[in-house]
Amino acid sequence: MQVDKEIDTRGLNCPLPILKAKKALNELQSGQLLKVLATDPGSLRDFEAFARQTGNALVEQHTLGNEFVHVLRRR
Repeated sequence: MQVDKEIDTRGLNCPLPILKAKKALNELQSGQLLKVLATDPGSLRDFEAFARQTGNALVEQHTLGNEFVHVLRRR
């Protein structure tokens, strides 16, 4: 999977990872991928809700140790 932009929100708590992702998605073209690295356990459900509310696709979510990776496709 080729990611077009990656942001690091590790150490930040809600709502900062979502706000930073929203800003980064606005810089991308339709169809491009954004990868978000986070450490907030709540980010799993936060990004699911964010994708539903904004129409951006949540392509992938997984956990690596105590870090969470979210990949979104810009609508």
